[in-house]
Amino acid sequence: MKLQDKKVIQIVSDDFEDLELWYPVMRLREEGATVRIVAEKPEEEYIGKYGVPVVSDLTFQDIDPNDYDAILVPGGWSPDKLRRYEDVLNMVREMDKQEKPIGQICHAGWVLISADILNGRKVTSTPGIKDDMMNAGATWIHEPVVVDGHIISSRRPPDLPDYMREFIKVLAEK
Repeated sequence: MKLQDKKVIQIVSDDFEDLELWYPVMRLREEGATVRIVAEKPEEEYIGKYGVPVVSDLTFQDIDPNDYDAILVPGGWSPDKLRRYEDVLNMVREMDKQEKPIGQICHAGWVLISADILNGRKVTSTPGIKDDMMNAGATWIHEPVVVDGHIISSRRPPDLPDYMREFIKVLAEK
């Protein structure tokens, strides 16, 4: 269990990409990490694009990034909602400042764009937001997963095994 004693934030709102939330949560828990589902409201059910629910543990305001080792942002349409919460952007900025692992997949790059942490970074995402990523100052690379220091990015569900292998590796080394 490589990640015993590691604590990870998984942020969420409705319309997340089901696999892009649940696959990372399950893999991290298999490796011994504690993963908290964090949303606008506590103990609220949020529904993925394909109908798979998740229930939040804590609210954005409940989180002190100093108490966690990493953060995950799911894809789907959820990132367009998540980037509107200043608490979410502050969490991401603080994790970036402390160089703690930040995982983002598919449309999740929108949250990192709004947090203004991509300038000069190498990333990937769904090709649909390639221009957004580049306009935020990132170098966009069409690969299954891109690791630039503590930022681990991936394109879409078929890339999840590569994404989580690299995310777990980076988190275990911290």
